[in-house]
Amino acid sequence: MPRLRRARLIAALCLTLPFACPARAATEESQAWLTELATIRISPADIVTVDSSQHLRSDTDSGGEQFVARIGLDHAVAPHLQMGGGIAYLESETDKELRLFQQAIVTKGIWLSRTRVEQRFFSTANDPSWRLRQRVQASVPIDRAKQWTVIAATEFFFHLNRARPSDKSGLAMMRNQIGLRHPIAQALDAQLLYMRQQNFRDGRPDIVSHIPWLTLSWRL
Repeated sequence: MPRLRRARLIAALCLTLPFACPARAATEESQAWLTELATIRISPADIVTVDSSQHLRSDTDSGGEQFVARIGLDHAVAPHLQMGGGIAYLESETDKELRLFQQAIVTKGIWLSRTRVEQRFFSTANDPSWRLRQRVQASVPIDRAKQWTVIAATEFFFHLNRARPSDKSGLAMMRNQIGLRHPIAQALDAQLLYMRQQNFRDGRPDIVSHIPWLTLSWRL
């Protein structure tokens, strides 16, 4: 096996290791997510991203079904570094959320690292909630034509404050993802992932969600 291909395979496998780690006592449930995403290059250095998602959630503690709409702008400030931000609106069966975010994205070869800070304004809380998200992703082509790409990612969520007395601070959630991306038409890709999402809770079993996630991405 060529050294580069072996290195890429090892990198992807390393990202999947969290899937094999045993979870502590947890309540398990199933969800299904669908995302529609468009990326629009408005200048050589600027990209606008617009997306919407539908989350079918069986766990009533998480608020039931959820709709998400988001728009963001990223600007290339260096060859491998983008800085940007945006706004999102989320609505579930129990509350509504307006979210502002700022992010830095670093890309190098198969690797992507995204650091995002969010300010979350809930209809059920008076104070905003601040959250830090750290994502690391590997995208590894597995055929010569680069039509099939394995995606493996891990993301950690840290709550920086308590907007409500019942909120948890510190490490609050972890997501592990693995799946495939494949072009299905000109400028249109389909990505299907399995995501394991673990919500950490103090004094109660964690909630572990098993989520098939289909994303359709247009490049405009």
